[in-house]
Amino acid sequence: MNPQVVVLGASGHAKVVLEMLEEAGQWDIVGCTGAREHGGRLLNYPVLRGDEVLPALYEAGVRHAFVAIGDNRLRQQATRRAHDLGFVLINAISRRASVSSKVKLGCSVAVMASAAINVDSVLGDGVIVNTGASVDHDCRIGAYAHIGPGVRLAGGVEAGEGAFLGIGSCVIPGVRIGSWAIVGAGAAVIRDVPEGATAVGVPARVIRAGKQTV
Repeated sequence: MNPQVVVLGASGHAKVVLEMLEEAGQWDIVGCTGAREHGGRLLNYPVLRGDEVLPALYEAGVRHAFVAIGDNRLRQQATRRAHDLGFVLINAISRRASVSSKVKLGCSVAVMASAAINVDSVLGDGVIVNTGASVDHDCRIGAYAHIGPGVRLAGGVEAGEGAFLGIGSCVIPGVRIGSWAIVGAGAAVIRDVPEGATAVGVPARVIRAGKQTV
């Protein structure tokens, strides 16, 4: 009998995660949590009410969870909440992804289909490497960062905590994307992006300065 797991989130992102966990064949998925007005089913799994159901699930013997929330801040908050309740946070890695055995992964990491993560890269808790993205050797991806679909990170790139790299963007070797910074879709990043800033274009330029984050 496989261990039980609950998925936090009931969006399209959660749907992708549910399918990955289902295909892994290692988990008994009890359902996913949504907003209070939610109900019904997602990929034929029950959509439970809000996160207020988590303590009861834990008491009923569900010990594992995965946080499937696309918003970086909300994912951070939900991950911490699940951890504080005692849940073991698992990873969701597509069987169609390529992840080097020498990559270090935190917990509640999602790696979608056709993504590639190369040798000696390190991914923190709650990181998303979305469909078809590539993370080359020796990259450092901070907790709760989101590497969007089709993103290309060259070797030695660093993305700080909560950074968001939009679909199809690319970053040249050794560049740092600051914590909670945003890189727009299709941008080509050739120099560091400061913490909390927003950068767009080819080559990318900062259009909004960042605020210091705590």
